[in-house]
Amino acid sequence: MTTAGRSTHTREPVPDHEQKRVALGYLHEAWAEAKLDGIDGDCLAQACLFAALAEFVTTYGEDAAATFTEGLGARIRNGEFSLEPQQRQ
Repeated sequence: MTTAGRSTHTREPVPDHEQKRVALGYLHEAWAEAKLDGIDGDCLAQACLFAALAEFVTTYGEDAAATFTEGLGARIRNGEFSLEPQQRQ
């Protein structure tokens, strides 16, 4: 992964949307490296989901994490996580 631009100097607070954009870039880089190393995409997805949910539980607690995940089924069906437009059946 690239580390260009990192600094130990105090910085201005970064807006949430910008942090998410940068974080997604880091995840895309790590994903690409793992795929090059032969790691299956399904294994990567499951590991990422586990890590993300563990972070939610650590940060917000089990009840809040469970409440968050309750709405994921509808969001998936609505196409929020689809990268390419799908034909609705």
